[in-house]
Amino acid sequence: MSDSAARATGQCHCGAIHYSMPTAVEHHALCHCQDCRRHSGAPMVGWALVGRDALELTGEPKTYASSEHGRRLFCGDCGTGLFYTNEAIFPGQIDVQTGTLDDPDLIPAQAQIQTAERIGWMEKLDQMPAFERYPG
Repeated sequence: MSDSAARATGQCHCGAIHYSMPTAVEHHALCHCQDCRRHSGAPMVGWALVGRDALELTGEPKTYASSEHGRRLFCGDCGTGLFYTNEAIFPGQIDVQTGTLDDPDLIPAQAQIQTAERIGWMEKLDQMPAFERYPG
């Protein structure tokens, strides 16, 4: 299989929804906007954009209208955020939350976006103590 045909797999937390997507993406950005933070409960969210027809999906995610054109898709059983669509910004495409990939290293992040809304302490992550596992 060539790199252009390589695929990555992912799923929600409970396993009710599985997906497969190409590893060749339009972009993979780490979003710091308040909307993404509130929906995910995380300080930032990784998004990889692909053509909607390139996403293979098993299971039926629920859809939440988070803005006029934005739609967030998530597992109705466990609540895991999975996808985002916005026909006004990127018609025919879908953003995939890369934290739900089985191997997130397959699609390296390329940029940070919405940094105007980034939490201040996120700029200093490299200065914080780091532990491979929960410290004792």
